[in-house]
Amino acid sequence: MTGFMKGAMILTIAGLLVKVIGAISKVIVARILGGEGVGLYQMAYSLYQLIISIGAAGLPVAISIMVARKVGQGDMRGARNIFKVALITMGIIGSLLSLTFYGSIPYIIEAGVITDSRAEGALVAVAPAIVIVSILACFRGYFQGFQNMLPTGISQVCEQLARVIVMVGAAMYFLPQGIELASSRAALSSSIGVTLGLLVLLYYYKRKTQPIMRSAPLESPKAIIKELILLAFPVAIANIMIPLIGAIDLWLVPQQLMLTGYGKEEATTAFGYLTGMATSLISLPVIVTMSLATSLVPAISRLDLQADLEEIHHRMETALRMTNLVTIPAFVGLCVLATPISMMMFNTPHAGGAIAVLSASIWLLGLQQITTGALQGLGRTALPMWTLLLGAAVKVLLNLYLTPLWGIEGAAWATNVDFGLAAFVNVYVLYRIAKFHVAFTEVGKILFSSLAMGGGTAMVYNFMSTMLSNTIAVVISILVGIIFYVVALSLTKTITLQELVVLGKKTMKKGRSS
Repeated sequence: MTGFMKGAMILTIAGLLVKVIGAISKVIVARILGGEGVGLYQMAYSLYQLIISIGAAGLPVAISIMVARKVGQGDMRGARNIFKVALITMGIIGSLLSLTFYGSIPYIIEAGVITDSRAEGALVAVAPAIVIVSILACFRGYFQGFQNMLPTGISQVCEQLARVIVMVGAAMYFLPQGIELASSRAALSSSIGVTLGLLVLLYYYKRKTQPIMRSAPLESPKAIIKELILLAFPVAIANIMIPLIGAIDLWLVPQQLMLTGYGKEEATTAFGYLTGMATSLISLPVIVTMSLATSLVPAISRLDLQADLEEIHHRMETALRMTNLVTIPAFVGLCVLATPISMMMFNTPHAGGAIAVLSASIWLLGLQQITTGALQGLGRTALPMWTLLLGAAVKVLLNLYLTPLWGIEGAAWATNVDFGLAAFVNVYVLYRIAKFHVAFTEVGKILFSSLAMGGGTAMVYNFMSTMLSNTIAVVISILVGIIFYVVALSLTKTITLQELVVLGKKTMKKGRSS
């Protein structure tokens, strides 16, 4: 198993654990604090997430690219120098951001950005986390530059565990003293969580042996900071595009629905089907592709420095193949079982239409993430930003046209076009700058196998649902569908049983050696 595939597997497992822990904690905290307390907590947490997305989101990618290049040259001294300059710079910037945020809290409330003044305590509690996240991002980028994803994965899980334990414990302990105090103390979980994540990374950093294999002139801090900004800024802008698009949807989609005759409550309910239900389901499969993309960046960056175009193509093909093998069947399966899954997960069939349409975004978003990772590894970090901006502009126009025409399903189609346009423009750019060709024959085989799986899954569900409860019928259908998919892949010779066995042996061998 290649280094980047091993890294992707580690990040995937960590991402799934973080998602599961987070989902469980949301249910528990909602039961303790209720809608009012969760609302106060979310007011602070949402603003905090926006600030760190702008301030630190692009750092791990930028640092991993720069460190990977130095590692590829055998210049460990240069790699450490990049890390130290980034760490000092972001420590200063993060401290200023934290202090500015803390000092601005009264004005934020007065200006109406936060509509409930009782959220002030929660805002104060998350302020220290901003500087810690800035430092944390530097460490993660440094390890990723060495294609060592284990510290990042473990720190993510530890961070989430600490956040959840503190959040639940504080909510329970302080609730008798009032909802305001309980929500503010629960918000401390963000600062404590990232502190534990940073301590984990410090532990791995101390353990890491860093022999100086080459004595090269060190770059000046000014040159390093300039390159960091050039690489990180477009990534940060691209990262905030998806929440920004969500904010545009929040403003635009309900309005368009009401123009077509929906009442206010009906429009809000329909919007909830799309954003609260359908979107949450497509976020799980793309954990795999996000992990692949993160691991792909330093791998491609190092190979680009060596001008090894053949190996660059091989890594891209491997990542794209894994993406298609996971996302295409997930898209088809969710599409054919959209309404039963809506019933099982959300106790309503009415989200089924939005889920069925938006399921295509699993594949399209996965493709966009992988191609973005490849472009970032090639040092073209600005290109994915522009493709996302293009997709967002088209999405707004389609929302204005399709939402009145097809309702909430029209808004879902606009989202599909957004991700799809960004993905296919990325693919075209990769062809132009790296001569990368997509293996359309293999994509066709995976799609055929997925469609065969989808047909079999639908038949099994229709049969089972007449005898069993909806939930049991869905679970059995999914399990049988996986068997159909594996058999179809084998019959089309997309992936053989022998390949699966070899992959499993390599994975076990790597696990023992690490």
